[in-house]
Amino acid sequence: MMPTVTKNLIIINVLLYLGTIVAQSYGIDLADYLGLHFFMADGFNPAQLITYMFMHGGFTHLFFNMFAVWMFGRILEQVWGPKRFLFYYILCGIGAGLISLLVAYIRIRAVEVGMSPEAIATVYQEGAEILQTHRNYVAPDMATLNALLNTVTVGASGAVYAILLAFGMLFPNQQLFIFPLPFPIKAKYFVIGYALIELYAGFANNPNDNVAHFAHLGGMIFGFILIMYWRKKSNGHGTYYN
Repeated sequence: MMPTVTKNLIIINVLLYLGTIVAQSYGIDLADYLGLHFFMADGFNPAQLITYMFMHGGFTHLFFNMFAVWMFGRILEQVWGPKRFLFYYILCGIGAGLISLLVAYIRIRAVEVGMSPEAIATVYQEGAEILQTHRNYVAPDMATLNALLNTVTVGASGAVYAILLAFGMLFPNQQLFIFPLPFPIKAKYFVIGYALIELYAGFANNPNDNVAHFAHLGGMIFGFILIMYWRKKSNGHGTYYN
């Protein structure tokens, strides 16, 4: 039997994905309402720090995230219990969103240094409407600023990466078969490898890469801090919390 929280998380994500498809047929973009906007953009709402993690950009995005929730999340829920697992999932998802906003802010300020005040004002005033028509500015700095300012972040990946981290910390020597590797790999090396890949991809900052790599790392960072806090708190009561 699938644990309650794991099952309901998957159900909610699937329902919202189907709802997104239905809404699109009526000309409504749910991702624009529930996805995470940059905090200086007109479309930002603090509630998006929670709602964004239940939205997905496509079936593949949804499938692999929910597969990871089913594969690893159900084990964590059985170990931690439903309340602690849900708290961990939501908090790490929020943390991933906050890290993503912080990195976007740093990059925006770096881009604006080389721009004129007029060009910056133009992007802030017109940029969102231009992106909605699947276009962008010809000038590289204006195009970069517009993408950073008005691109919406969606997906449970930050919370999912936190789940992967937790599994690696709780069961570091568990053998996993990861496609396409022809041999098993320990969970701790799997998690470290994924973190290094995300770190490299985040700093590479490929303009053609629309994946929020620092959001993934943000989920892992918040997950690590929370698990270490729980361990310390548990040790203070005479027991060790794995």
